[in-house]
Amino acid sequence: MNDLISETFIVSGRVQGVGFRYHTAQQASKLSVFGYAKNLPSSEVEVLAVGQADQLEQLFIWLQQGPKTARVIQVIRSQVTIDSVPSDFQIL
Repeated sequence: MNDLISETFIVSGRVQGVGFRYHTAQQASKLSVFGYAKNLPSSEVEVLAVGQADQLEQLFIWLQQGPKTARVIQVIRSQVTIDSVPSDFQIL
């Protein structure tokens, strides 16, 4: 488990009110990625993802497209340090 990394993704575009967080949680579950997706006041969605590098790369690729109901304009990806590993993926 020590090969886990954590990253945040800030997703902008039409990503609120279109099921983006729900579909992100479904995709994260398929990839065995832990963390959360939450709406930001800026109309963006923040995703914290914890997993192996290849899992996070797959999630990043998916986030750039998102579900059919969304229109993703940009995804900003940053590696972060967290104190503890989440036990699941939550919609906040």
